[in-house]
Amino acid sequence: MNKLNLLLKIVVLVFCLAWIPAGGAFAAEEDPRIGFVDIKKAVADTNEFKRVKGGFDLRFQKEQKAIADREAQVKKLFDELNKQGFVLSPELKKQKEARFIQEKKSLERYVQDKNEEFSQMEREITAKITQRMLDVLKHLGKQRKYTLIIEKSATFYFDNAQDITAAAVSAYNKSYK
Repeated sequence: MNKLNLLLKIVVLVFCLAWIPAGGAFAAEEDPRIGFVDIKKAVADTNEFKRVKGGFDLRFQKEQKAIADREAQVKKLFDELNKQGFVLSPELKKQKEARFIQEKKSLERYVQDKNEEFSQMEREITAKITQRMLDVLKHLGKQRKYTLIIEKSATFYFDNAQDITAAAVSAYNKSYK
C-alpha cells in the first residue's frame, strides 16, 4: 500500500506540475473547476473491491486455519519431544529433534510463502481497481468540465462541496458491474 500511496502522490504531483506551464489556461478560463477525491476511499467503496475483498478474506481465513492446524502439529511434536526426551534413546531423540526442526522450518517457509502470495494478490487487485478508478476520474473530469482533479491527501484545505469521491464510486460501479 505504501508504494501505491507514493505512486498516487507522484501522479498528483505530475498533474499539478503539468498545469504550471499552462498558467495562461487558468487565466483564460473564467472559473477553473477543481475537484478533490480520496482515491483510497473511492477504491475501497467500489462494489468490485468489496466483492473481491470478501473472497480474498475468505481464502485468507481458510489459510489461517490451515496454518493454525500445522502450528498445532509442530507444537505437539515439540511437547512430545520435551516429555519423552529423558526416556528416549539418544538415536531416537536425535531423530525426533530432526523431524521437529524439519517440520518447524517447513511451516515457517509455508507461512512466508503464503504471506507473499496474499500480499501480491492484494497489490494486483488494488492496482487493477485503482487504474480503472483513474480512468473513471478522467471521464468524470471531462464530463463535469473539471480543470483539475487532485487527491485529497495532497491538499491542506479544500471545500467539501468539491469532493467528488462519492460520484467517482457511483460512476465506477455503473461502469464496472
